[in-house]
Amino acid sequence: MKSLTSLTRREFLEKITPAAVAVLAGAQTFLPATTQAKTVASGYGRDEKKFVPVMITPFDSNSAIDYDRLSRLIDFYLNAGAKGFFANCLSSEMYFLTDQERIALTRHVVKRVNGKVPVVSTGSFGDTLNAKADFARKIHDTGVDGVILISSHFAGKEESDAVLTENVEKFLSQTGSMKVGTYECPNPYKRLLSPGVFKSLVANKRMIYHKDTSEDLKNIETKLEIARGSQLEFYNAHTATAVASLQKGARGMSPISGNFYPEIHSWLCRNANDPSKKADLDWIQSEITRTEPIISKFYPLSAKYFLKKRGVPLELVSRAKAQAIPAEQLKILDDTYTTFLGWCDRLDIKG
Repeated sequence: MKSLTSLTRREFLEKITPAAVAVLAGAQTFLPATTQAKTVASGYGRDEKKFVPVMITPFDSNSAIDYDRLSRLIDFYLNAGAKGFFANCLSSEMYFLTDQERIALTRHVVKRVNGKVPVVSTGSFGDTLNAKADFARKIHDTGVDGVILISSHFAGKEESDAVLTENVEKFLSQTGSMKVGTYECPNPYKRLLSPGVFKSLVANKRMIYHKDTSEDLKNIETKLEIARGSQLEFYNAHTATAVASLQKGARGMSPISGNFYPEIHSWLCRNANDPSKKADLDWIQSEITRTEPIISKFYPLSAKYFLKKRGVPLELVSRAKAQAIPAEQLKILDDTYTTFLGWCDRLDIKG
């Protein structure tokens, strides 16, 4: 019989119980916050490539936010190599949360992370610019390192870039010196930032973060060139361009697949610019591109199912449209989990 130290990642994860996986995932961070060493949270601006999860929200059986499970999830992300957190985002089901829940969720993440890595959170909710500014101040007061602005919150679908730019400038004039970022969220509609708008935003030193959803490498390259040498950090949400964007200057990755196998994106961020890893990089890029359509179905419930298989104690409860996953799709996710274990074996990713 093999000893535990000689087992492969696949064998190790298959032999221990899900409960044990959860304990291992959070073993280093279950100390009370007062006993944890608080590190500098202003991590934006460093050269390190970073995986930043777009966090899902654990709910209990009554669809209330489960803060105990949220703490366990945060610990899991950290153990998997997360270098930052995006709380209160689309993956968090933010459009299904009240303002009070958005604030409480963000505050809990900030408190649990306790300065280990930066935290950002969406703060542009409100029917008017004054309301958006008021809500942004409340998010800022939770202790986040950056308040994220949804691009489509600042102009209607048919309105011009001039309207978008003017509204963002008015918003910034009402929000003091808080650090901010942008997110091309698909809802309420997907508003990609044009090079002109992006250039004007980057010129503002308060703008530290951008989450890109263009899914187009040429668009990404243009934005990266504009942001080069600035204070702004660029995070790609598109799995299929992960390696290319990291090699061309993106600061990190922030895709939904990070809620299934965060270790893979942490590995990509560590190794994207290592020529000796080219074969593995090309291979894993192809693999995660292939599996993206599979895991995207019934998301974010699919992510909760996958993480539960991995030992994170989540209820299969979502406030979003998908309330259940068909049996045939569960089988596909089970097979993808087995595939993931094989990735870990090849890339020597240990638990």
